[in-house]
Amino acid sequence: MDVSSAAASISALSLANVQARASLSILRKTLDLQQAQALQLLQALPAPIPPQSGTLGTRIDIWA
Repeated sequence: MDVSSAAASISALSLANVQARASLSILRKTLDLQQAQALQLLQALPAPIPPQSGTLGTRIDIWA
């Protein structure tokens, strides 16, 4: 193995390492953005209506 092929291998490994780090950074930013959007969607949901007293409106007839 001569010096130029060893240098080329090291350069290729270094480039692959930089590309992997960049991909990981983009993935993290994308996941953070999706988390923020999901939180906004959850916060936009209306508050659940508390059940009324008694059983009227608190059960679903599944024998239709």
